[in-house]
Amino acid sequence: MYTRVKTASEITNMRESGRILATVLQALRDEVKEGVTTKELSDMAMKHVKKLGGEPAFYGYQGFPEAICISVNDEIVHGIPRTETVIKNGDIVSLDFGVNYKGMITDSAISVICGGVAPKPVADLVKYTEQSLMEGLAVIKDGCFAGDIGFAVEKVLNKHGYGIIRDMVGHGVGHAVHEDPNIPNYGRKGSGAKLVAGMTIAVEPMATLGGERISVDSDEWTIRTADGSLAAHFEHTVLITEDGYEILTQL
Repeated sequence: MYTRVKTASEITNMRESGRILATVLQALRDEVKEGVTTKELSDMAMKHVKKLGGEPAFYGYQGFPEAICISVNDEIVHGIPRTETVIKNGDIVSLDFGVNYKGMITDSAISVICGGVAPKPVADLVKYTEQSLMEGLAVIKDGCFAGDIGFAVEKVLNKHGYGIIRDMVGHGVGHAVHEDPNIPNYGRKGSGAKLVAGMTIAVEPMATLGGERISVDSDEWTIRTADGSLAAHFEHTVLITEDGYEILTQL
């Protein structure tokens, strides 16, 4: 499915979907503490989203067994929350969540350092991966291209010498969790899909302290760095407007 220009009512529902999502992620950020399991965080996400009137978009999606993807340290994306995965101070914990509200879906991710303290290279990885997301968003407007976004993201990550995950990309979102077109985290200006006002897309840079190669665990979901290096991941769903963009997944 190619992402469609949304109607006024669909945009209204996506705004509420994004508000719910941002509220849940903010609550979970505060619960990333030493000794907490990723399964406990997933259970919290399920409880919060239902209380707010939404549904977890990832739960059951292509068989995914939990409400939220939680990836720790060298895990990049799609980590399955487990009772045996206990968070420690200094861990990078990526929280990737989707919300369905009245049939409209938003998708967002943050990376949190447990305890708030980490060696400078780790802290910088998280800081500049988030910066690359914001630089990517800054070029969005009616008539821009996917390559414009990728170019802006790549410029930040290359400046700091990070590995750019090329096998995983941003995407259209709204009526489904993943819609076309792909929004890579690298590219050339003026290349790729043309994006127009009213479309909704998820931009999600993923960067590592090592290389760009990935491996997939035996659970067939968890994707981690092939070289064991640490990874960070940030994501927002945005509405493309005539002269810019509106972040739907922030408070």
